Amino acid sequence: MAYLPYVCAILAALVLALGLHVLSMRRAARQILRELSEKLSEDTNTLLSLSCPDREMRRLAAGLNRELRTLRAQRLRYRQGDRELKDAVTNVSHDLRTPLTAICGYLDMLENEPMSGDARRYVSRITERAGAMKALTEELFRYSVALSAGSELAPEPVDLNAALEQSAAAFYAALTARGIQPDIHMPEEHVIRSLDRAALSRVLSNLFSNALKYSDGDLSVTLTAAGRISFSNAAKDLDPVQVGRLFDRFFSLDAARGSTGLGLAIARTLAERMGGSVAADYQDGRLTVTVCFP
Repeated sequence: MAYLPYVCAILAALVLALGLHVLSMRRAARQILRELSEKLSEDTNTLLSLSCPDREMRRLAAGLNRELRTLRAQRLRYRQGDRELKDAVTNVSHDLRTPLTAICGYLDMLENEPMSGDARRYVSRITERAGAMKALTEELFRYSVALSAGSELAPEPVDLNAALEQSAAAFYAALTARGIQPDIHMPEEHVIRSLDRAALSRVLSNLFSNALKYSDGDLSVTLTAAGRISFSNAAKDLDPVQVGRLFDRFFSLDAARGSTGLGLAIARTLAERMGGSVAADYQDGRLTVTVCFP
């Protein structure tokens, strides 16, 4: 019994040491989590640093640092490949614009020349295909410009009510020609946001154009005071998988309708560059595309 106080003291010391060790490891785990989150969110070459002397925690940090190096190397290759792809798209679209414009011009001149019925029909088909190629080239060029970091936007106070009215007026004739009577809802107060005027016009035009192509005969456009613009129309032939791919580059529901598959991708890119977002939702046969500028 004489040794009992010593045993208790030793056990207390061991418990205290174990508790301190656990606290040290928990502190190290929090440090690793915090630094890893920072390294993943920042564009930096620094690695995780750890003050904890525990061998296993330091081994964990070393393993995470190896994965960080691999991730950064893959990210660099992706950025280089993406930049090369953007440059290639820009160059190809730019190089195609001039000869396509010349081809379309010569075809217009050829239509004024005397020719047989078959020849006129062939020229009409060629003109139609050349026009489609020209439209695709223009969309490719606009998309490459939208993605280019060098094309700086010029934010200024913009009245979303007025911008929406202008876009609706520009598409009104085309919509009514398809039997679509647009139903526009806007708040009485003006919704002002700091945006690039030309980029906003492109976003709204592409959303109206998308509704024009794929609506089953109706279109409801709603602007809220929170800066949310929703385009809603019946689209019974869609399914959730297709809706999930609407913003993918070159994805088109029906190429025969003259779609390049870039309109919504351009709209999302420009909206995000202005601090906004674009999303699509499909419920009960209705497609709703919403652009939000908070």
